[in-house]
Amino acid sequence: MATMIETPGVTVTQNEGAGGTGERSRNLILNMGPQHPSTHGVLRMVLELDGEVIVRATPDIGYLHTGIEKSAESKYYQQVVTLTDRIDYLAPLCNNLAYVLAVEKLLQLEIPRRAQWTRVMLAELTRLNSHLVWLGTHALDIGAMTVFLYCFREREELLKIFEMASGQRMMTSYFRVGGLALEPPLGLLERIENFISYFPDKIDEYEALLTKNSIWVGRTKDIGYISPADAVAWGVTGPCLRAVGLPLDLRKDSPYSSYNEFQFEVPTRTEGDVYARYLVRIAEMRESVKIVRQALEGMPEGAWKADAPGVTLPDRDQMKFSIESLIYHFKIVTEGFNVPAGQVYHAIEGPRGQMGYYITSDGGPKPYRCHMRSASFANLQALPKMIEGRLLADVVAIIGSIDIVLGDVDR
Repeated sequence: MATMIETPGVTVTQNEGAGGTGERSRNLILNMGPQHPSTHGVLRMVLELDGEVIVRATPDIGYLHTGIEKSAESKYYQQVVTLTDRIDYLAPLCNNLAYVLAVEKLLQLEIPRRAQWTRVMLAELTRLNSHLVWLGTHALDIGAMTVFLYCFREREELLKIFEMASGQRMMTSYFRVGGLALEPPLGLLERIENFISYFPDKIDEYEALLTKNSIWVGRTKDIGYISPADAVAWGVTGPCLRAVGLPLDLRKDSPYSSYNEFQFEVPTRTEGDVYARYLVRIAEMRESVKIVRQALEGMPEGAWKADAPGVTLPDRDQMKFSIESLIYHFKIVTEGFNVPAGQVYHAIEGPRGQMGYYITSDGGPKPYRCHMRSASFANLQALPKMIEGRLLADVVAIIGSIDIVLGDVDR
């Protein structure tokens, strides 16, 4: 027979054996967050501790809830793009891509190859941007401050590239239904080429500081293990899944936006710990550089948006002498465009895993339902499996290793 006696911060469990003697164990309930500086967002963890060992870990989410899914239902399809930037705010272009591909599937739009290749190139630069933020903050959590400064040095150049293309550093809204928001400006490809020419050497710098560093290895190796079976059962995707040896990557397994035309590998490890997740993301950055280089070398000529009057905005030059173009522009901006009735789901491989959009259309200019399948939310479900049985000192390293974005979790 067991009785529970609760006091603030402490749970006392009293067990009565057959001989009538009571065995008492005291477990501490520790409230970690919701403003803890190393939870990569506003996350609360309720930890039950037996000494320094974590007996139970319970994530408590919802502190960053924005109602984006419901907001999308009151916006025209082209207006929803600006909302998708703010879900996973470290990978806005990837969110743009997942959403516009879903809408384009309903519209049965054929996207020009130049637009597709540009989308691939910028999506991979976004992956680099996201992984750099992850690596810098993850290293800082564990005590490696220099890596943080190095990663943000390279990220700054990526943000300047995004600003050059779209006019915005972070919330770019550059991918639109039918193609791109603007024609890529002169000099953009040259700037990207300059970046990827020196970036592999920067990855070498990060590895020189961390990969064989005894302190880093000690804080990450054999920490936060999850088995392949548990990873699949909890819906884990992305680098966290590939770190247990499962090479699932939608860019390979279900190619979209011309990814089938690019040559790259899908890095995997089998250890399933914090260190393996680090190595997978480092290798992914090298593969992203390969994809960007191929996009630069083989970038097709031609249109950067689909020829779809009533869906894509006409060129501003045409509006100066064509009343029809001016009318189309006015109607799309003020009334939106109708999307055929139906349901569609489309997923992409984002930096954190599978980001998908389920859209229901009733034939009008606004989504009847817009639901996001976020990688961070699914990956966070598996966090207790990685934490329970570990020491309290390992919690921050494990949370950092799954690379959650709380805007992606709460929406």
